[in-house]
Amino acid sequence: MTIVRGEPDATQNPVSVTEATAEVPGVLPEALTGFIGYLLRRVFAQFTTYADGPEDSRDFLVLDALTGGDWVSQLDLAERLGINRTIMVGVIDRLESRGQVLRTRNPDNRRQYILSLTDRGRAAVETGRRAVAERDARLTAALSAEQVGRLNTLLARLLPEGSQELVQGTEHLVEQAHHRLRRLGDEKLAGTGLRVRHYGPLSVLAASGPCPQQRLARELAITGPATSQLVDELVEGGMVVRGRDPHDRRRHALELTELGHARLKEVAEAVDLLAADVAELLGPGGEDELRALLVQLLEPAHPGVSEAAGRLV
Repeated sequence: MTIVRGEPDATQNPVSVTEATAEVPGVLPEALTGFIGYLLRRVFAQFTTYADGPEDSRDFLVLDALTGGDWVSQLDLAERLGINRTIMVGVIDRLESRGQVLRTRNPDNRRQYILSLTDRGRAAVETGRRAVAERDARLTAALSAEQVGRLNTLLARLLPEGSQELVQGTEHLVEQAHHRLRRLGDEKLAGTGLRVRHYGPLSVLAASGPCPQQRLARELAITGPATSQLVDELVEGGMVVRGRDPHDRRRHALELTELGHARLKEVAEAVDLLAADVAELLGPGGEDELRALLVQLLEPAHPGVSEAAGRLV
């Protein structure tokens, strides 16, 4: 599962510009299109290509969550929204500076802050909700209203139970679900030095044999710089070597090492475990239904993805 672009909330680590702009239109690797996590990642990337999106969706998420009343723990709200605590401090500082949120010490626990929505914050929520609805309508134009409702219901099932009612709007649900699945997958690989994003290049190289880096980028439908970053990680980890292309001795080709084949089995097991978790969260029939909706959103930019995903079910 090639999950190259992410963000600090999902992994607790900074993400480079290279990762943030990795995905490109094109034919997707068929072997990956059966995974909800991979399709969700591609939809998330597709949504973020719209230049007119909100500057920071976390601001709206926090404001919207506070419409239900004061929140007695800033840390608890951050955890419920999947925002790491350092990022959350910056969000609240920004909202407070705009006069949209009031932050006061909790008299029952001086280490906690109570968050309250101001009148200016409520006005921002109303404006934000209209903007979110308009943007969602554009992003999901390939779906009927009934399908969008179903998509939102299924995406909410992928969020932690305590946060499902806090996240509204298709784009925000896609974002939060993507980050959670990425985090869950990487947690299954804790201590190995591997990430879920390594599954795509390792599996392609295992199937293709010696493979030029340009071809790997094309088969993964990601940019050259993003491919280079992934390959550097795999080479540094001893999983891939740069040899000579047997068809053109003037250029390099990538090949899995014996260690690379062994590590592929590890990351594949984690991907399968994550897929099982997803199926359980979605319930009977939910996985097939969500897959169909995601590929319908992806089809315009990735021709053939519907057929590819259908063959793997």
